Amino acid sequence: MLEVLKSLAMMNATRKVVKISSKELAERIGQSLQTAARKLKELEDEGLIDRTLTKDGQFVVITEKGKQLLYKEYMDYKKIFEDEGTIKIKGEVFSGVGEGRYYVSLEGYKKQFKEKLGFEPYPGTLNLRIPKEEMYFRRRLDEERGILIEGFSTEDRTFGEVKAFRCRIDGIEGAIVIPKRTHYPSEILEVISPVKLRDKLGLKDGDFVEVEVIL
Repeated sequence: MLEVLKSLAMMNATRKVVKISSKELAERIGQSLQTAARKLKELEDEGLIDRTLTKDGQFVVITEKGKQLLYKEYMDYKKIFEDEGTIKIKGEVFSGVGEGRYYVSLEGYKKQFKEKLGFEPYPGTLNLRIPKEEMYFRRRLDEERGILIEGFSTEDRTFGEVKAFRCRIDGIEGAIVIPKRTHYPSEILEVISPVKLRDKLGLKDGDFVEVEVIL
């Protein structure tokens, strides 16, 4: 189905309604008329395209679900052809309310950080506010699988899953941590490290840092 979806996308069907006959599609994908018609029906049934049949012809547009599938395929190819699969995100340092220190210090998380990330974090996080022009790369982290830090329960409460990405700031190893459920807005990132990054890098509120994230 991806082949057909790609062919439709190349006709700009992600941005506009495209008129295409099954015969034309068959020629584009090098398949029989029957196969092309069947694949269009399958795409429609999966909700990957919206298709309308009228007396004037067949009209197709790729849905958001279809675009997401194409985007995932695109991201997979980027990983294949890019070195190490890294991105860089700039963020502005700001002071949090101390919640990061509490969560990072919990044994249920701390043990997994050490096992899965290879270090025991300093009890606290470096909080970064991502500017609007950098949000494309921030959104990419939501699309990526990352490293799963599993949730756990204590006698008092339950703590949710966290997605982590190894990263570097000025050559210092660390990790971005993104709680699956958080009250923080999406433009906020939290970074953990085996050292206190503020002191090590001489950072203060309002400073900008560049984080190299390993996908």
